[in-house]
Amino acid sequence: MTLKDIDESKLTPMMQQYAAVKKKYKNHILFYRLGDFYEMFFEDALLVSKELELTLTGRDCGLEERAPMCGVPYHACDVYLKKLIEKGHMVAICEQTKDPSECQGLVPREVIRVVTPGTLIESSMLDESSNNYLCAFYMKAKEASLCLADISTGEVHLFEFSGKDTANSAINELSRFSPSEILINDAVLSNKEISAFIREKIKTSVQLLEDADFDPEHHTDEVLTQFSVNSLDSLGLKADSISAFAVCGLFAYIHDTQKALVGRFSEITRHDADPIMTIGFTARRNLELTETLRNKQKKGSLLWVISNTKTSMGNRMLKSWLEQPLINPAKIIDRLNAVEQLVRDPVALGEIKEVLGGVYDLERLMTRVMYKSASPRDIKSLSLTALKLPDLKKQLSAFDGKLLKDCNRRISTLDAISNLVENALVDEPPANVKDGGVIRDGFNEQLDGLRNIISGGKGIIDDIAEREKEKTGIKTLKIGYNRVFGYYIEVTKSYYDLIPDNYIRKQTLTNCERFITDELKVAENTILGASDKILSLEQEIFTEVRDFIATQLRIVQDTATAVAEVDVLCSYATAAIKNNYTKPEIAIDGIINIKNGRHPVVELMQTDEVFVPNDTYLDLGSNRMSVITGPNMSGKSTYMRQVALITLMAQIGCFVPADYAKISVVDQIFTRIGASDDLTAGQSTFMVEMSEVADIVKHATKDSLVILDEVGRGTSTFDGIAIARSVSEYISTSRSLGCKTLFATHYHELISLEDELTGVKNYSVAVKRQGDNIKFLRKIVPGGADESYGIEVAKLAGLPSKIIGRAKSLLGEMEAEAIKAKAAAAKADADQISFDKISDSIVTDKLRKTNIDEMNDEELRAFVKDLLRYV
Repeated sequence: MTLKDIDESKLTPMMQQYAAVKKKYKNHILFYRLGDFYEMFFEDALLVSKELELTLTGRDCGLEERAPMCGVPYHACDVYLKKLIEKGHMVAICEQTKDPSECQGLVPREVIRVVTPGTLIESSMLDESSNNYLCAFYMKAKEASLCLADISTGEVHLFEFSGKDTANSAINELSRFSPSEILINDAVLSNKEISAFIREKIKTSVQLLEDADFDPEHHTDEVLTQFSVNSLDSLGLKADSISAFAVCGLFAYIHDTQKALVGRFSEITRHDADPIMTIGFTARRNLELTETLRNKQKKGSLLWVISNTKTSMGNRMLKSWLEQPLINPAKIIDRLNAVEQLVRDPVALGEIKEVLGGVYDLERLMTRVMYKSASPRDIKSLSLTALKLPDLKKQLSAFDGKLLKDCNRRISTLDAISNLVENALVDEPPANVKDGGVIRDGFNEQLDGLRNIISGGKGIIDDIAEREKEKTGIKTLKIGYNRVFGYYIEVTKSYYDLIPDNYIRKQTLTNCERFITDELKVAENTILGASDKILSLEQEIFTEVRDFIATQLRIVQDTATAVAEVDVLCSYATAAIKNNYTKPEIAIDGIINIKNGRHPVVELMQTDEVFVPNDTYLDLGSNRMSVITGPNMSGKSTYMRQVALITLMAQIGCFVPADYAKISVVDQIFTRIGASDDLTAGQSTFMVEMSEVADIVKHATKDSLVILDEVGRGTSTFDGIAIARSVSEYISTSRSLGCKTLFATHYHELISLEDELTGVKNYSVAVKRQGDNIKFLRKIVPGGADESYGIEVAKLAGLPSKIIGRAKSLLGEMEAEAIKAKAAAAKADADQISFDKISDSIVTDKLRKTNIDEMNDEELRAFVKDLLRYV
């Protein structure tokens, strides 16, 4: 049974109310509040019972057939919400807007929030180490804008692109931020390259909106309330700009779905003013920056190596810095200098980290404050964090470096918050304000007076019980309480004859009867009325405290950002000390010079042998391209990756695994590494390889770093060599490129490039041969490899000796045949009559025997025509 198939006029009033709300949220699962449960009916019930494996029941709805129904407890709904969101559903939360006890008839209800993947704020549904971005993506002609907001932290990022590279630039930013939900207009959907990337490469929920949903003319007021400003101009946006459309589309959506998040977002980070290094989707994946390629785990990634943060805010910022390396040398050097100061004072570093260990997630706590969903424990966590900040500032004051001083300046002690909360809330508040016991004694006189009534209530009841015993002579008389009847006087059967006339019978039991008196009723009203007033007054006081904290949003946000920066810098310093990293020298002359560089991940994961460090030298002159030859499994890929990672680590402001490193800032890192296919997109391994190479040659600049591994191996040998050589020639000689490149190949035919092209240098992996066995020395040395060692590698991989022996025999035969064929070709060449030589001889002989000066024009024309027959 579904709503669209029934006559709604026959439904009960409550079910008619449900149907009316559901019509407005046809594409959402409706969580409809009934008492202590969120109930779902009709098609929603059928869907949710299946998705969450809940028992499907039914409810009378005014029809002959009961409406399908299932539900979840409202106090534990987060668990179920998370599962539904992860399965790609959106949920509308429909709450009772009045206390049912105060209503006569139908309880009013309305949707207070729509929960989607990009609008989560509950800590139980979020990864504390990652941002959760909602993205508005608006395109028009060759222009596009991306506006990304993390509702849980208040961050907003804005990008604008135009020209022929719009699609690629947008894809790079989507790859970097990995939004969990994207709002698009039809122009985005029509762009095949972008829509394919969104569909196939990133895990996200997509909402297709109308162009009008983005139009500033329709949503300006709604957008401005999110930022507490008066105009788009104050945000630095023109109303007709494409960025204004993206911003308005995003915050109109937030306004419509979240209802109460007004004023949470304080500013927009415009990325056109401060560019950062570009790292495409392929390079992020190949370099395993935040997760491993194979298992999608943090362990084994670069993030795992450098992650030593103490706070959730720092954890998120560390990941953000890693995904957005700087290209401004001054800013990079500021970070490196700060890390250097911390490394040089390990005692102070340890003390700062100890303080940070007691800091809670200020960003997400403040979102719950702004959303009015913060619990007493959330508010207490804010205060406990504020109490840590004076000590943190004291520790930071010992450093005089630019960045650490700036962080210290931006950190507020938040005294106003801590003073209020510590005076107002008890030391260990309950999880819910409705549980009572939230406000500290002595904070509010009225509350203290009501509590005195409660504390004296037991004495009042005991006094009444003693007086009634004396007055009636009923020695077993006692006063009890339950929620149904309130306070009552209980008399056993043996004393029924002593019951006075002023006792009003309330309940008869097997062995006793229960009564009430006017005096007991007055006492009950006093005591229970005080309890209700206490809960109401505590709620009122708590709301005032929470609302005051909301007014401190900007200062708390600035403090949270600065604390997170300190945490990341301490994380860098800890990694440097623990892993023996060195401070890189930042340059702009195009040189990358690394002495004894190491792969930051492999050296920690590798336990069976000692990691062998290697040198690297690249520049924009005679050392632009390193052609690296050597057998498979010898370490070429590890070496190239480590150069890329060391460069990237330097540009995020981190020390690097090397004895010395001079790193010239690169604008982009490109990689073409490994064999992979994309069968879902109908692409073979070779097609994927060529697509990645095409992306590199289209978008790389002379300031880029390019990593190429085994280009051309996905096709025949001659085709592969031709492609590999052509690509290397193009990168090395093209005026628009000529960038720093590491080119690993098993085609040792390419070593001739060193003699033919300026800027190309040969390197190879040193190999030690012992009889029929080889050992990889993992050392990169000048010069090209003289052979491929393919059979020896196969032996190391464990192929049976019979296969290895046969392979050697076949190789010998093929080499002998190749020598014979070459000798035969040379002999045939010598014996071959050359028609070109014959033609040359005839022409020369005729010219020698003819005097052109004695010819007239007609004779000369005829002579030339005759010669042309031989040319």
